[in-house]
Amino acid sequence: MKQLNTHIEINASASKVWKILTDFDSYPQWNPFIRAVSGEVKQGARLEVQLQPPGGNSMTFRPKVLVAEPERELRWLGRLLVPGIFTGEHCFQIEPRDRDRIRFIHSEVFSGLLVPFLANSLDTNTKSGFEKMNQALKARAEK
Repeated sequence: MKQLNTHIEINASASKVWKILTDFDSYPQWNPFIRAVSGEVKQGARLEVQLQPPGGNSMTFRPKVLVAEPERELRWLGRLLVPGIFTGEHCFQIEPRDRDRIRFIHSEVFSGLLVPFLANSLDTNTKSGFEKMNQALKARAEK
């Protein structure tokens, strides 16, 4: 098992950040890591997510939404091929600090047989992708 955790302070309301985060149609305009998402933001829904880690190849997953709590958390679970090979539980959390300031936590827990072989890429390319997305979300929310 491997976990990546990133966070950023954003000078915007939880409502504004949630709206940007769940406006999947606008992702190609601003998101350098998650290039496209389609599907409904609701628990149990199936999404189609296209990731483009810096220095890595584009990948498309069809994760299932585990949590969709407005202005608080969006979490999904995706798998590569079959269970046990490579699974990622991706999470976006919004923690209000005050009326117009939040902490955005972007994390993922990886498990499966391929994790040890992909650990270096996860620590570099994938983590960099998380951080670039965080910065882009901050810039979009604060303008």
